[in-house]
Amino acid sequence: MPKMQFAGGYPVEYCIYLSDLSDEEKRAHNFDHPDSIDFDLLNRQLAELKSGKAVEQPQYSYLTCSRLAETVHVEPADIVIIEGILVFCNKKLRDQMDIKIYVDADDDDRLMRIIERDIAQRGKTVPWVIDRYTKTVKPMHLEFIAPSKRYADIIVPQGGHNIVAIK
Repeated sequence: MPKMQFAGGYPVEYCIYLSDLSDEEKRAHNFDHPDSIDFDLLNRQLAELKSGKAVEQPQYSYLTCSRLAETVHVEPADIVIIEGILVFCNKKLRDQMDIKIYVDADDDDRLMRIIERDIAQRGKTVPWVIDRYTKTVKPMHLEFIAPSKRYADIIVPQGGHNIVAIK
């Protein structure tokens, strides 16, 4: 049975290093743009995992909008899953993937999940979430994320509610 290792998330763990910015500048940063991801580090660490080397995966705090000092030790595995809305935006990263799966979600479902997450987990207000969605999330989705599904080997429609596709 192959071992599975999950690497990434947003891949928020690989957000560029913003600790030198003021809190206001961090809050204004567009995290939905591919430039917000440290693809050099992510590519390097994926290559290391694939070559049998362990890595120290960065950790990220939504509260401080910066990487934490602590890392997570990740051992190489037979299967490495990299998950995140921007992972297909980087050719070098795509070229390291054996299979690429895009989970397509309805715009309304995506907005509802963002509202629920940002209010419940991040302490944001409804007006703040709607403003952010209008100014960055939706435009970046249209410019970068939706077009990147053309690189997918498999597209799962209905935001993960398609049981046949998931099986």
